[in-house]
Amino acid sequence: MSELTGPSQAVLVTTRAFIEDRFSTNKRTRDNIMATASCMQTSQNPALYAISIAKQGYSSKLIKNSSVFALNFMPYHLKDETIKCSKLSGEHIDKFKEAGLSKTEAATIDCPLISEAIGHMECEVINEIETGDQVIFIGKALRSELKRQGKRLYHIDLENLTTTE
Repeated sequence: MSELTGPSQAVLVTTRAFIEDRFSTNKRTRDNIMATASCMQTSQNPALYAISIAKQGYSSKLIKNSSVFALNFMPYHLKDETIKCSKLSGEHIDKFKEAGLSKTEAATIDCPLISEAIGHMECEVINEIETGDQVIFIGKALRSELKRQGKRLYHIDLENLTTTE
């Protein structure tokens, strides 16, 4: 398909939710990272962004639980870390630790951000649409920040990333 559509920006989506422990009544905080190239702006005013992710995936569960997510725009030099986030499930491991990425807290939502990202967008879910095996979450951007300029990461296929600069 990429032969027709070309590369799309690779984005790491961060999520946080409070999940009940199966063995007690306690809730624990779970932070996660997932990679997606299915991210697009759908409106300028208000600023709305859509991400498409696996309906049965762990990140989908966390977003449904919290109603928020953050987009982390990654620099090209972190392509290996981004690929690692796309291959691992965060349900049983800490992807921040496994990928060697550090957290910072979002300003407007209860969600981690990736410190090494070029920029961030903090989103509150306003709608979700099921499409086959995927769910599209539409988020209203509550805050965005470009931290620095740099070569951005673009997705061609699962393990083939590039930059256009």
